Amino acid sequence: MASSSPLRVALAGLGTVGAGVIRLIDANGELIARRAGRPIEVVAVSARDRGKDRGVDIGRFLWVDDPVALAKHAEADVVVELVGGADGPALAMARAALASAKNFVTANKAMMAHHGLELAKLAEAADVALKFEAAVAGGVPVIKGLREGAAANEIARVYGVLNGTCNFILTKMEAEGRSFDDVLGEAQRLGYAEADPSFDIDGVDAAHKLSILASLAFGTQPSFGEVAITGIRHVIAADIAEAAALGFRVRLVGMAQADGAGLFQRVHPHLVPLDHPLAHVLGSLNAVVAEGNFVGRLFFQGAGAGDGPTASAVVADLIDIARGEYGPPYAMPAESLGHPQPADSGERASRAYLRLTVADRVGVLAEIAAAMRDAGVSIESLIQRGANPDGSVLVAIVTHEGPERCVAAALSQLRDSPSMLGEPMWMPILAG
Repeated sequence: MASSSPLRVALAGLGTVGAGVIRLIDANGELIARRAGRPIEVVAVSARDRGKDRGVDIGRFLWVDDPVALAKHAEADVVVELVGGADGPALAMARAALASAKNFVTANKAMMAHHGLELAKLAEAADVALKFEAAVAGGVPVIKGLREGAAANEIARVYGVLNGTCNFILTKMEAEGRSFDDVLGEAQRLGYAEADPSFDIDGVDAAHKLSILASLAFGTQPSFGEVAITGIRHVIAADIAEAAALGFRVRLVGMAQADGAGLFQRVHPHLVPLDHPLAHVLGSLNAVVAEGNFVGRLFFQGAGAGDGPTASAVVADLIDIARGEYGPPYAMPAESLGHPQPADSGERASRAYLRLTVADRVGVLAEIAAAMRDAGVSIESLIQRGANPDGSVLVAIVTHEGPERCVAAALSQLRDSPSMLGEPMWMPILAG
């Protein structure tokens, strides 16, 4: 039976998302109360700067300087952490709140990727909720979809476009033919990329999210340290153009698959066929695909960041808690989560795109073909583009399906050649 007393929320972090949570509760409070069966009220807040203008009235809430003290606040039923960071105040808050038997909601993908198992055990021991819908894909309800909607299914693989900054850059490069550095600068000016964008463009943010999705999909312990990570820093305009000519688009894809070979987790640029839904995920959108043995392919798409979408996911978690609807954070008790061996990526079979920058001289193509032959790589197509002003030429290769270790061996052999003028680029071609 629904309670008439409000669900009292202590909120730490009043940046874009934290202020968005307050605005959302203010704007939709009556509707939220009807759906939750009781009002949801912010009662206390904490942030670094009390006097900053955030566009919302925080004077009506109790101010607590210390976020850990806020996490133990006697009047709070739920603690919401929007501070960020894998460790530091965010982790201290999480541990304090759960030790005080308070429900906990976070949008912190880094903390959940590194410490999710520990926090899940604390929440289960205290019989309180640990919710993190906003940690992956912003307002897209993919965690709820995996944990609840697809709970009866064995998931074969889960994958997707998990970082809006990278997707914005790649789709801009694709649409306008511009260089990576040029588009990155625009993304920074528009606020899509941080002043130091390495967390996004080097794939770490996507890897945090992938490790969370893999845990939910396969019933395994979060294992961020076992995710192989390659970002988009070395994707050039020619790669985008070659992909388009071949009928593909370049996307940074996080891929997780569990089978008899172990648990495979990787973030890497892929060539995505134009008839695949991920090829049509544009701009800063996120999308996740999960393949269940009875439900088939599930496709989730939406805004992966921003105050509105992320605040929406945070408040959705609060509504679940107000209803008393929560179970184990990772869909099954933490003690039941497995820890399979990492799969050997070298044995994965796929088609691949290779881009080589080589000297414009006789015999180079024969050298490349010999390296591929010796490594057991079958070439589907090979294209050599005209010479650049510096005397280099671009060679683009598409391979037939084969083990990735063979491609790695061929590239290793070619790296030592004086004909190579730059680091080769390798991208798997997404199947299915």
